[in-house]
Amino acid sequence: MLEEIKQVQQSADLLFSEQEVEAALDKMAEQINRTLAETNPLVLCAMNGGVVTTGKLLTRLTMPLTIDAINASRYQNQTAGGAIAWILKPSASLKNRIVLIVDDILDEGFTLLAIYRYCLEQGAAAVYSAVLVDKMLDREKPIKADFVGLQAHNRYLFGYGMDYKGYLRNAPGLYACREK
Repeated sequence: MLEEIKQVQQSADLLFSEQEVEAALDKMAEQINRTLAETNPLVLCAMNGGVVTTGKLLTRLTMPLTIDAINASRYQNQTAGGAIAWILKPSASLKNRIVLIVDDILDEGFTLLAIYRYCLEQGAAAVYSAVLVDKMLDREKPIKADFVGLQAHNRYLFGYGMDYKGYLRNAPGLYACREK
């Protein structure tokens, strides 16, 4: 497996450098700070992919907030999505809270939609979403993110929380696997 990971990493195309990603995070944080300034949000990190984006955003957000995590996965360390598996639900109450879901990527939108609906079912007063990357597809998605850092073409991405078979989430930039 490690040989495959090394090969993918060496052959990948750099789409956005670390500096470009950090600038996108700055812009996202500015928008979130303006929109949620007086709301005392619960930031809900969508694990595992959202851990880097959440961590990077938290230090840029200026309002009082609390944090929790949720893990609803379609990929489970694979390169193709399947049925949603609920791995972790938040321990904090969502009732009457303003919730900000933070994730790495809005791909087809099914996972984000499921998390969004879950938050509303739990009594959230309002639900917002922030994604580092919105993948451009040739079809309508069932949900749109409120805050988007970058847009990318429909390729398999890794870095800044996005993985290739569970690896490469820690890559310092956003990369696309070389198309075969």
